[in-house]
Order: sequence, then C-alpha cells, then structure tokens
Amino acid sequence: MAGKTTAVPTSVSGLQHDTRCLLWWALASRLLLLTLIILWRSLLSSYDTSSALNPPCLSTISAGSSNPCPNPPSVLLPRVGSAIENSIVWDSVHFLRIAECGYEYEHSYAFLPLLPICIRLFSNAVFAPLVPLIGYRAVLGLSGYLISNTAFIFAALYMHRLSIIVLKDPEVALRASILFSLNPASIFYSSIYSESLYALLSFGGLYHFLNGAGYNATFWLALSGFARSNGVLNAGYFCLNAMQRAYKAFSWDKNAFLALKILVSGALSCLCILAPFICFQVYGYFNICAGRSVDEMRPWCKARLPLLYNYIQSHYWGVGFLRYFQVKQFPNFLLASPILSLALQAIIYYMKLWPNVFITLGIQAPLSRKELAGTALALGSKDIPRKSCFSESSSSTLQDDDALRLRRKAIKGETLVMKPLESEALFNLPSIPVVIVPFVVHLSFMVATAFFVMHVQVATRFLSSSPVLYWFASHIMGSPGVGKKWGYFIWSYCVAYILLGSLLFSNFYPFT
Repeated sequence: MAGKTTAVPTSVSGLQHDTRCLLWWALASRLLLLTLIILWRSLLSSYDTSSALNPPCLSTISAGSSNPCPNPPSVLLPRVGSAIENSIVWDSVHFLRIAECGYEYEHSYAFLPLLPICIRLFSNAVFAPLVPLIGYRAVLGLSGYLISNTAFIFAALYMHRLSIIVLKDPEVALRASILFSLNPASIFYSSIYSESLYALLSFGGLYHFLNGAGYNATFWLALSGFARSNGVLNAGYFCLNAMQRAYKAFSWDKNAFLALKILVSGALSCLCILAPFICFQVYGYFNICAGRSVDEMRPWCKARLPLLYNYIQSHYWGVGFLRYFQVKQFPNFLLASPILSLALQAIIYYMKLWPNVFITLGIQAPLSRKELAGTALALGSKDIPRKSCFSESSSSTLQDDDALRLRRKAIKGETLVMKPLESEALFNLPSIPVVIVPFVVHLSFMVATAFFVMHVQVATRFLSSSPVLYWFASHIMGSPGVGKKWGYFIWSYCVAYILLGSLLFSNFYPFT
C-alpha cells in the first residue's frame, strides 16, 4: 500500500534496546566497583602491606642479570604507579608475579596461565609506552584491571544472549543479566582475578553450543579450562548432549552406527575441553619432577597419577572433603549461606518442576499432564522454541496422527513419553526442561563441592558464574505476589555484598 512504512520487528528493536540497557548496567557497575576500590583504599589503611613487596624474579637472580623489564630508576608518575601497585592484593599478587616472572614456586601452579599470559601480552605490547611513566609492575596491574573489567562487560552480554535462548523470555533474560552485572562477587570480577575471563569464555561457549556451533563452543570452553580449573566441568555439556543424541539415534532411529559415531564425537569434544588443563598439569610435572632423583622428588611426583593441582590445594590451602567443618569456621559458613541458600532453592525448584526430566537427565523424559501444564504455567511462553543442541530434530519428528494420539492420552490423564531431543514441544510448550538439565546438574555439583570440599566462603565467587542462579532469581522476582518482597531481598543482598566486599577485599581483609 502507498505511503505505508515497514516497521522494524519488535523482537529486533526490543533486543537492541535490552542490549543497550544491559551495556549501561555493566559499564556502570564496573565504574562503581573501581570507584569503591579507590575510595576505600584512600580512607582506610590496609591490614597487610606485604603485597607491595616485589623482589626480583628468581630467574634473574640465578642468572646474575638485571630484570629484562625493570622499573626505570625514576618514573615520571611515581604516585600513580604506587597507587596501582598497592591495590594489587590477595590472589592478584600471584597472577601478576606469574605474568612477570613465570611459574617460580610450586604453589604458583594453582593459578592457571590464561590470565597471566593475557596480562603479559598487553603489558609488553599495548601498554609498553606507559612503563617509563608508572613502572613495569604498575603497567602489569593496569593491564590486569583492563582485561578483567572488559571481559566482564562482554560476559554480561553473552549472559544475556544465552538467557534469551534458554528462557525464551526477553524480560526475564534482561533482569537475570542485570543481576549478573551486580552479582555479590562483583569485587572479584573487577579485580585482577580470573573470574571475568572464565565467565566470558563459559557463557560464550555455551551460547555457541546452544546455537549449534560445536567447534566454536569447544574452543571457547577449552579456553575456560585454561582460565580456571572448574572450566573442565564444562565438558559435561558435550557429554550429556552426546548421550541424549546417541539414545535418540539408537532407540528411535534404530541406527547403532550413528549412535556410536555420536558418542565418539562427543568424547573427542570433551577431550579437547579437558586438554588445556591436562597439558598444564604435564607442564608442571616436567618443571618440578623431571630430571630429579627419587629422594629429591616432591611427594605428589611419586603418585601413580601425579596431579599437581590437587596436591597444591590440599597441601597449601587445606582443601579436602569435610576438612573445613570446624567450629572456628562457622562465620565463614554464615558468609556463604546466602549464595548457598539461593543455589539450593534454584536446584530444588527446577527439579520439582520437572522431576522425570531430571531423573533421566533429559535422555528419556516422560512428562505427565500435570508437568506439562506446570511447564506452561511456570514459564508463560507462547512461542515454540527454535532448534538448539539439546532439542535437535531429525527425520523422526512426530507426525500429525502421533501428535493427535498423544493429545488424547494427555486429556485422559495418562503419562506421555516424549521423544527425546524433540525440537517442537507438544502443545507449544518450550523445550526448556531438557535445555536446563545440564545447567542445574552443573550447579548441583558445584554446590556440593563448595560446601563439602572447598573453603566454604569461596562459594560466593565460585557459584557466581552459574547462570541458573540469575535465571531463578529473575523468575521469582517477576512472580506475582512474592516477587516484590523477594526483589528487595535479592537486590539488598547484592548491594550489601558489593559494598562489604569492596571495603574488605581492597584493604586486604578476608572476604570470600
């Protein structure tokens, strides 16, 4: 018709608006954290000032030569350089030491190399002209801050994209992503820690995975295992997906060869994700154990399966099953109780909503009429989801007569046994139960590890990379009746931990 303009699709314009909104929140939250770090450092004295000490690298001492990247005798802006150096506390000291000197000590191998490598590259290339102004160590710190905060912003954007794919609800997805931008462990995402890099690689890898880009997903998730040790758990997504697809190929398509091919492909993808972490353990073994006599070897070198990372965690930090269950650690359990409670509530909620799906891990998920109705009511989705790796269709898609027969069974209250990995859910219901299974299983394993094995106060930042927490929190905040009350509680919790964390952490006081 003449004079009629074509409107931009609401979904496209809405996505652009939500992306701009989230970008504002992510930037504002990082500026807030950096401002708080500067403020608390200016107002209060540090509990421990040893982080400012920076002895020469062992390699230069043994070689009798000067540091290849020394601080100039007199930098032009010494106060700026000193302020940056003094802000480097806790594990940030180790990351920067590795970036400058490499892995000098056995306990240094607890910190995986991706972040130090990135810091060294930025310092020696992009920020090299700043060395005469503020000194080399300050440049290392500046590079670390830039990498962590930039990675966080992109992680928030990928969190949003991932949430849209899984939840099929733009409003809930945006709210969940904003919650991530203000998560209670925010101080670690703005400091020189590997949390931001890991979140970016993990969210990005899962986004590509659910979009069917298997090779990209494998690469991203493999790098996540090069940033943090728990990145190896991301191999579970490929493992479960391979099991689901192989079951479908064997049971429904009657194709044993295809099922075997799927399992082999899934195993290779898992091996690729595990490879960086394994290679790093091998690197540590050759550096510490190789070429030494039996008497000179460290105890872990003599083990049948010499795992350096496990030994370091146990020997230097006392990490082990139930080893943290002591009366004196009760305050730390209280500090971690909010995040653990939220995680348990999320796990219980999704498992109760779709019990049969979780019992079978989505491989063969029988849904009763009650569960089907509960899915529609809980999610409120009107659209059929698009294809994803966890709901991949094939030639065995239900025909009209099969769908009609199953509808009649549902009306009679009989149990429906849905074909696994079906892309078009019956009655226009979303395929979120199967999609969300690996996320909830992943979170369950992390909760158990944080509570029974690790130092429990670390749970706040350890669990902060799980998108399930933010999806659940966003869902209950949008629920009628209880949403407003829970919203106040969740936002208060996030703000309180941001203020408390930035105050304690930046001044070298213990915090998660």
